Amino acid sequence: MLTILVFVLLLNIFGFVYFRSKYLSMLDALKLMRIPFSVFLMPVFWFALIPLEDISMVKSIFVFCVIHVLIYPASNGYNSYFDKDEGSIGGLKNPPKVNRHLFPMVIAFDFTAVLFAFLISLHFGWMCVVYILVSKAYSWDKIRLKKYPILSTLVVTLFQGFFIFYTVQVGLGSYINHSMNLLFAIASSFFLLGSYPLTQVYQHEEDAARGDKTLSLTLGIRGTFIFSAFAFVLGTGFLGYSFIQQNNVNDFYIFLAIGGPILLYFGYWFSLVLKNENQANFEHTMKMNIISSIFLSAAFICMIIF
Repeated sequence: MLTILVFVLLLNIFGFVYFRSKYLSMLDALKLMRIPFSVFLMPVFWFALIPLEDISMVKSIFVFCVIHVLIYPASNGYNSYFDKDEGSIGGLKNPPKVNRHLFPMVIAFDFTAVLFAFLISLHFGWMCVVYILVSKAYSWDKIRLKKYPILSTLVVTLFQGFFIFYTVQVGLGSYINHSMNLLFAIASSFFLLGSYPLTQVYQHEEDAARGDKTLSLTLGIRGTFIFSAFAFVLGTGFLGYSFIQQNNVNDFYIFLAIGGPILLYFGYWFSLVLKNENQANFEHTMKMNIISSIFLSAAFICMIIF
C-alpha cells in the first residue's frame, strides 16, 4: 500500500511539473505574439472608417479582431521565431526565449484569421492572405525583406498603411473609389513612414549583429528623428489637403488639437537624444508608440462621431 501511495504521489508531482512547464512554455509563446503591441497600429483602422457613412458595428468588430488580434500578432510571432531576439522588442522589454509552441501558434492564428476573413467576404479574405504572405516575406530567412532598408520600409509603410486602409473598408463592404479616399490612404502610409523607423532606433546593435540593415540603422539615430519628422509633416499635409478639398476644415482642426501631445512628446524626446543618444531607448520608443496610438485614435474617433 505504501508503495502504491508513493507511486501515485510521484506520478502527480511529475504531471504537475510537466503540465505546468507546458503551460508556461505556451504562455511564453503567446507573449511573443505581442497582442497589446498590435493594438498600437489601430489608428489606421479608425482612419479608414472616417469616409464611410454606414458602419456596421458587428462587422467592424470582426474586421478589427481579424487584423489586430489575429493577423498582426501572428506576424509578430513569426518575426520573433526567426529573429530570436535577446534584447527588448516592441511591447516586450525582456522577451522570453522562442520555444517549440511559437510556430504552431503562429499557424493557428493565421489559419483562424483567414477563415474568419473569408466568412466576412471573399475579397476581404484574399486581401488578408496577401498581407499575411507579405509579412512572412519580411521575416523569412530565405527572403528576409527586413535586411533591405529601403525595400522593407516601402513594404511596411505601404501594406500597414495604404493596403490595410483599403482592406478595412473592403471588410466592411464599404470600399470608396474616390480621389479623397485615395489621399487618406496615402496619408496613412506617410504616418507609418514616420513611426516605423522610430521603432527600430533602439535596436541598432542587435540588427547589425543579425545582418539586418534597417532604415534607422542606415540613417543613424539623429537622422532617424529628422526623417520621421519630415514624414509626419508630409502625412499631415496630405491629410490637411484632403480635408480642405472636402470643405471639412473642422476635422483637420480636431486632428491638430488632439494630435498636439504627439508633437510635444516627439520634440521632447528628440531634444533628449540631441544631448545623449542613449535616450533613443526602448522606454522612450514605447512611450512614443502609446502616445501616438492613443491620440491619433482619439482624433479619428472624434471625427467619426462628429
